[in-house]
Parts: sequence; C-alpha cells; structure tokens
Amino acid sequence: MYKSKVLVGLIILSFVLFSVFQFRGNEFIASSFSSVIFPLIAVLYYVTIKPKTLLFGLFLICYSLSELMFFIIDFIPYIYYYFIGNILSMLAYAFLLVEICKFVCGIHVIKNFKIHIIVLIGLNIYIAYILQEALNPHIKMTNEYLVEITYNIVMLLLLSVSLLNYFHKDDKKSLFLFFGSLCIVFSEVINVAYLYVSPKNLLNFISISLFVLAFYFLYEQSKLDSEVVEKL
Repeated sequence: MYKSKVLVGLIILSFVLFSVFQFRGNEFIASSFSSVIFPLIAVLYYVTIKPKTLLFGLFLICYSLSELMFFIIDFIPYIYYYFIGNILSMLAYAFLLVEICKFVCGIHVIKNFKIHIIVLIGLNIYIAYILQEALNPHIKMTNEYLVEITYNIVMLLLLSVSLLNYFHKDDKKSLFLFFGSLCIVFSEVINVAYLYVSPKNLLNFISISLFVLAFYFLYEQSKLDSEVVEKL
C-alpha cells in the first residue's frame, strides 16, 4: 500500500511538473517529466496488480521503453530514435490489441454487428486519410511514410476492436478498455497536430493529459481481473 501511494504521488508530481514547464516554454524539461510518467504507471501496475497478464504487461513495457528513449536522443542518430521509438509504440498497441481480441468472439461480432463494422471501416479510412494528409507535406514516400501508415492502422484497429468488444460484452471492463483506446487515439491525433500543424503548448498538454487518462482507464480495467479472481 505504501509503495503504491509513493508511485501515485510521483506520477502526479511528474504530471504537474510537466504541465508547469510546458506552459513556461521549456519543452526539454517538460518532455523529461512526461517521459517518466508512463514508466511509473507501468511500475505501479507490476507492484499493485495480481494476477498480471502477459500481453498487457508487454504493452506497458514497450510503451515505457519508447518514452524512456527520450533520454538517449542526444546519443544516437535521430533516424534510429524515430524508427525504434515508433516500432516500440506500435508493438505496444499491437500487444494491447491482441489482449482485447482475447475477449471478443469474432463470429458473434460479425454476425450481430455488421452495420457497426461497416461504419467503423468507413470512419477508420477517413481518419487515416486525414492523418496522412497532415503528414504528407512533412514526410516523403520513404520508410518513414510506411511507418506512419502502419502506426495509424494499428492505432485505429485498436480503437475499432475495443469498441466492438464493448458492444459485445457491455460491461465495466470493456468500457474502460474502450475509453482507454479512445483517449489513445485522440491523444495521437492531437500529437500529430502539435508536431506538424501548430506547435502550441496547449496541444501538447492536451495530448499528454489524454494519454495519462488512457493509462488510468487501462490500469483500472486491469484491476477488474484481480477482483474477479479474488472472488473466485
């Protein structure tokens, strides 16, 4: 209990310091604090949640490693930082996607949610198009472009599957998984706007805040597993 309170305190402190330095215009220090928030949440998960799931743990580890890479950005070529960081984030989302897929009955979803699936496919294509249009002036048809496309596809699949899982299960756990995935997508979209459209402090603050909120929902859903097991 003491360890969890200390970790929660460090997470809140890191977020507050990130916010202060972000709005003061010191992006390097702000990014330093934002980069430790998610590893701290991962540690909180491993300290407080029992039993743990392998895929969700891998999601936290991969994303935490992608964030911690910020601290070696000055020691490696930027292209390595870009590719390794994005691949780690994609792997994180892929692990979370597979974790959610475990709870989805594919036959039931296809049979009962045909219209929902069609609408989601159309919405995903539209969002992917908007994101690529924002990136096109800045990224040419290279490996970076392929990474961005793959990144967006994995991210949108995560949102779609989590929504279908909620339609299918309609319980608290699936709702938290959907809210977490939704916050991730909104955060990533706003981050694209911050990086490539309008580098305003408020946009980065909202992006990081949404990601912290996403991790809160995902952490809360992981507690439900342990609660079920304890009751059994």
